Amino acid sequence: MEKSIRKWFALFALPGLICFLIAFLVPFVWGLVLSFCSFTTITDAHFIGLGNYVRAFTVDGYFTQSFLFTLLFTVISVVTINLAAFTFALLLTRNVPGTNAFRTIIFMPNLIGGIVLGWIWNVIINGVLAAFGMNIMSDPKFGFWGLVVLMNWQNAGYMMVIYIAAIQNIPQDELEAAAIDGADGWTTLTRITIPSVMPSITICLFLTLTNGFKLYDQNLALTAGQPNHGTEMLAMNIFNTFYSRQGFEGVGQAKAVIFTIAVALIALLQLRFTRDREETA
Repeated sequence: MEKSIRKWFALFALPGLICFLIAFLVPFVWGLVLSFCSFTTITDAHFIGLGNYVRAFTVDGYFTQSFLFTLLFTVISVVTINLAAFTFALLLTRNVPGTNAFRTIIFMPNLIGGIVLGWIWNVIINGVLAAFGMNIMSDPKFGFWGLVVLMNWQNAGYMMVIYIAAIQNIPQDELEAAAIDGADGWTTLTRITIPSVMPSITICLFLTLTNGFKLYDQNLALTAGQPNHGTEMLAMNIFNTFYSRQGFEGVGQAKAVIFTIAVALIALLQLRFTRDREETA
């Protein structure tokens, strides 16, 4: 069996490798080259060195502001989404009538598109703030927390499903042995449940981390980065630089390269940290 797998591995892996090459590696390498060039189309690009990278941080300051805003948003949303999802999973893996209905209800927002979600929460938040004579554009804090609530509403259900599958896969004899030994709920949670679901925690942290950094649709529909770029996330800043400012195509490409490398490094650090916990669990 192992010989057959080794024999045909390359053949079965080939479609995935081709897709990776065409959809990611080639565009990334070509984009990396263009980030060192001044261009309006890829046919008139000429090399200018690190000029685009310098301009990315010095031309207006919005890129640094967007990076810090995105980083803070991602940290808070990753923590809150996973706490909410794990809590739902614990509650909905008990033998209580109606759990399947609640699972469906909590999961359903994940099926709604980002633009629609942003518009829905824009209407809700503006409706609440209107009672105080304000709107979501009055203060960047409104947009920030609106995005956090929106992402929790959309993603907690999806992560909950992953956690439910992991919790249901915990051997019952371990839980029964802990109960016989007199372990309370907190001890069972920290010594058995969490260590047993660490692979799922790794997956969910990775998904919420990358989703937070690359957020665009919801940001566009909820606040469009306003007021005064105060709620503009990295993806929107890069898009606006590349498509809304003539002569800044190279700067936008440099920002995209910085963005890709930064997200990749942060995601790899997260995977390394949580996988170490898996090995010691």
